[in-house]
Amino acid sequence: MLRKASAEWTGGLKDGRGTISSDSGVLSDTQYSFSTRFEDGIGTNPEELIAAAHAGCFAMALSGQLGAVGLTADSIRTTASVRLEKLEAGFTVTKVYLDVAANVPGADEAAFMTAANNAKAGCPISRVLNAEITMDAKLER
Repeated sequence: MLRKASAEWTGGLKDGRGTISSDSGVLSDTQYSFSTRFEDGIGTNPEELIAAAHAGCFAMALSGQLGAVGLTADSIRTTASVRLEKLEAGFTVTKVYLDVAANVPGADEAAFMTAANNAKAGCPISRVLNAEITMDAKLER
C-alpha cells in the first residue's frame, strides 16, 4: 500500500504560504502558512495533520485490539495533541498525548487497558513518530 500527499510552498518562511493536497482529494489545496503553524492563522499545519492521522490510526488499532478478544466498541473517541518544541537541533515533535474515551459493552477495565496500550504501541503512526507518546484512556459505562 502506498499513500501520497503533496505540498507546494511559495515565498519566504514567514510571509509565504502553501497548500497541501492528498491523492484521495480529501485535502485539496488546503492552505497552510507560518501563521497557521506558529500563530492562530486560518488553515492547517503539518502537526495538526499528524494529530489527525494519529487519532484515526489509534482508534482503528484499538478497534482491532478489542476485536481480537471478542469485544466490539459502540464508540471510540480519540483526540491526539501533538507538541512541537524548539530544541537545540531545531523544531521537533517531542510528544503526542492521546485522550481516549470508549464505550465497549462487556469490557472490563483490565481488558480495555491492555487493548488500549497495545493499540498505542502498535498503530503505524505511533511507530513512525520519534516522540514520547502518552495516553489517558477511559472505559465508559
